[in-house]
Amino acid sequence: MWTVVYIAPNRGAAENLKKVLAAEGLLVQLRPVGLPQSGDTNSVEILVPESEVEEAHEILAAALGA
Repeated sequence: MWTVVYIAPNRGAAENLKKVLAAEGLLVQLRPVGLPQSGDTNSVEILVPESEVEEAHEILAAALGA
């Protein structure tokens, strides 16, 4: 099952974080939030398999400087 680990503010930020997670060997999917006609300014959910959630949170925390 896929689980949301982060909601990026826009498509560009989501793509950058997807690259970071994928570089660490995680499977990643992106899913837009809201109406599709709003373009790249909508928030985007970042999802990983349930078994990789903890690792994804650690990687995102480091990437986002948390």
